[in-house]
Amino acid sequence: MSISTGGGEPTLGTKLTLGVEEELHVVDLRTRELVPRAPQILEQLDPESFSAELHRSVVETNTPVAGSLDELRDGVIGLRRRAIGIAESLGLGLVAAGTVPIVDLDSLPVTPTSRYRRMVDEYQMLAREQLICGAQVHVGITDRDEAVSIAQRVSPALPVLLALSASSPYWMGEDSGYASVRSLVWMRWPTAGDSGAVTGAADHDALVADLIASGTISDPKMVYFDVRPSAHLPTVELRVTDSSPDADTVVLLAGLFRGLVLRARQEYRAGKPLVPTRPPLHRAAMWRAARSGLEGDLLDLPRSPVPVPAAVAVERLVGDLRPQLEELGDWEQVYDLAVQTLSRGSSAARQRRAMARRGRISDVVDLVVADTRGGATGIGPGGQTVPAGLTPYAAEGDEAFPGGDVVPAYQGILDVLSALGPAGLRRREDAKDDEQRARGITFSVAGEAATRLFPFDLVPRTVPAGDWGRLRGGLIQRVRALDAFVNDVYGDRTVVRDGVVPEWVIDGSPELRPSGALVSRPGVRAQVAGVDLVRDGEGNWCVLEDNLRVPSGIAYAMQNRRLTEAVLPELPYPPGLLSPERTPQLLKQALLDAAGPAAGDDPRLVVLSQGPDDSAWFEHRMLAEEMGVPLVRSTDLLVDEGVLHRIANGRKHRVDVVYLRMGEDSLVHSPGADGMPLGPSLVAALHADTVVLANALGNGIGDDKAVYAYVPRLIEYYLGEKPLLADVPTYLCGIPEQRAEVLDRLDELVCKPVDGYGGDRIVIGPHAGPEDLAAVRRQIRTAPHRWVAQEVVDLSTAPVFDGHQLAPRHVDLRAFVFTGRESVVAPAALTRVAPAGSMIVNSSRGGGSKDTWLLS
Repeated sequence: MSISTGGGEPTLGTKLTLGVEEELHVVDLRTRELVPRAPQILEQLDPESFSAELHRSVVETNTPVAGSLDELRDGVIGLRRRAIGIAESLGLGLVAAGTVPIVDLDSLPVTPTSRYRRMVDEYQMLAREQLICGAQVHVGITDRDEAVSIAQRVSPALPVLLALSASSPYWMGEDSGYASVRSLVWMRWPTAGDSGAVTGAADHDALVADLIASGTISDPKMVYFDVRPSAHLPTVELRVTDSSPDADTVVLLAGLFRGLVLRARQEYRAGKPLVPTRPPLHRAAMWRAARSGLEGDLLDLPRSPVPVPAAVAVERLVGDLRPQLEELGDWEQVYDLAVQTLSRGSSAARQRRAMARRGRISDVVDLVVADTRGGATGIGPGGQTVPAGLTPYAAEGDEAFPGGDVVPAYQGILDVLSALGPAGLRRREDAKDDEQRARGITFSVAGEAATRLFPFDLVPRTVPAGDWGRLRGGLIQRVRALDAFVNDVYGDRTVVRDGVVPEWVIDGSPELRPSGALVSRPGVRAQVAGVDLVRDGEGNWCVLEDNLRVPSGIAYAMQNRRLTEAVLPELPYPPGLLSPERTPQLLKQALLDAAGPAAGDDPRLVVLSQGPDDSAWFEHRMLAEEMGVPLVRSTDLLVDEGVLHRIANGRKHRVDVVYLRMGEDSLVHSPGADGMPLGPSLVAALHADTVVLANALGNGIGDDKAVYAYVPRLIEYYLGEKPLLADVPTYLCGIPEQRAEVLDRLDELVCKPVDGYGGDRIVIGPHAGPEDLAAVRRQIRTAPHRWVAQEVVDLSTAPVFDGHQLAPRHVDLRAFVFTGRESVVAPAALTRVAPAGSMIVNSSRGGGSKDTWLLS
């Protein structure tokens, strides 16, 4: 809570009028840090309704006088809208919560008035650390003796009101262990808390005069009792509650406090004696409310000092006040709001859940910014609508907003996202996380014990029908040529004999494996291929990499569409949008087509995985389930009399095709069902053609980055066709003249190891430092045949929601080709998204993904 200057409270009408002062933290929307930029917001706002506080990181709002809770809600929301609209235009957010987690004390000076400077000089740490915000509720009371008596009589209910408002679990970057750490910080002031027994207005004024005479305070406005008669207006003021992100919680607190005030006034006028709560018990009750909010027990004073569940205490308070609430016309509204609040839990609990999802304190700030905004569109200077940062940005080469214009395919998407606003989208992100967690959509990173939710951005990406049609033809052509090449490498090597590919490129590849020669029957070796594509700044597509070993991403591409349908059902789907749901059956058919003659007419297929420790375990499980085939580990397999079997419930089931989802080295050394290494017996079964591995062992030669440079020639050599897809200009460091050019242009090129994948060991020259360039230079000179270099592609960008606005991020596209008796391109493709400031899209390097709308 900041130090109130007392302006803007309601004056007395013929009924119990209401008003609220809200203190709002100012945070930077990018860093999520508390920042001293309130003056920049306040200079554009009406000083009658907005004012400064002790710290320049706080904006205070003062609602108009309200006669009803609806009027009060309109006042609270209206002021928030105005202030948030200005703030967001400056890249700032406002937070109605007791505290914000990310704070740098040294960067937060106080407001430079003589009064506030004097307070810092006098109170030192108390003033410097006053980085807390509260909400004060005023109820109009004319008679000051009545106001003093009311303040005494409502005290027993204050712990419940504090618990309802609890919104400050984090203090200086850490979880305090309290639901309202603000109240603990606030209680350090010498005039905060319970006033003690006061008999009337004269006694109250004498107490204030004595405090001023003691030098403890300098003026009556520095009396911070939990409830007090206002220092300069005819109101009684509630001061114990945290600022509440949810405006409905503010309205609930105001409704309950007005009901308490009416009951206390009735008791005072009826001459009912005041029954004071013993001060230590009152302090204990306030501490317990601060400790656990609505998620623990409260003391239901003055009934009993025995704790009861918070929900019971709230329900009892609401029930006790029913006569007064009905008299005020507030009963149904307060009752409904109380039920709603209890069902949602405190803001403190929601903040902790946000932190628990991904362990990021920034998510807590995002949550309270969103809850404060409440989905309302901000109103900026002059009354115009401020669409909260969900406007098109201007980025050259962007697929949605080139130069700031909206591509027609994205207009419907933009309309929906803008209508939701940042707060609405953040809520959809929470729903998306819950959906992913429920479905187990995770992946793991080497070296980390825990799995992560697969990163997913809410903004879909559209691939136009014309583009997709051209890509499909080029993808099938490319994979056919690569499959022919791998067969040739492990066969007659005519490609070397005819001078198309130098022999050193093949023999020097780390992925040339003797096991590749085990396939004795001519046929498809790459039943599943993944091809990574990028668009350049001019909109031209080219191939970046080929994946013929164990390409992943099919299931994630499918689940991305399902997530979109679940959390953004209002998005308008364009005509011709391909459904990814046929993908598993297309995959299954290609795998079954690989079966050898020994399989007969009913080949049996399994998916082979390393199990839960594999980074793509989710995908293995999903694809097996969607294809309706068993998911096995090596310990489920046994080769008996030259035939591979799956062991289940003590019985053997012949296996004809294995969809291989583990590396070759792991496969060969893994134990079989009999505890012996599976490799030797499996090799014998492969050579005897009683089982087929898809994809085949040794296929990694087709992924080699040096081989990539020859793919256009391979297409012409094996297919007699001109390449339909472009490649990135590539230099082979194994060729002396090309190596010399690479070493001369290291700071301009992208250097890659020939066997790298997943963004491993890539050095992007324009973004690399001198040490990185020196290290790659040494590696190239030491083993030149192990490195290639490529020209930097000006990758296109696509919009992502970064938590506050739409922002451009570099993207690529992984398409999948299934080859059986015929080749088909899967109707599901995975768009991968690079982190901010990066061009590497791999999830292991911080990248994400998004739903890809392929149009036909």
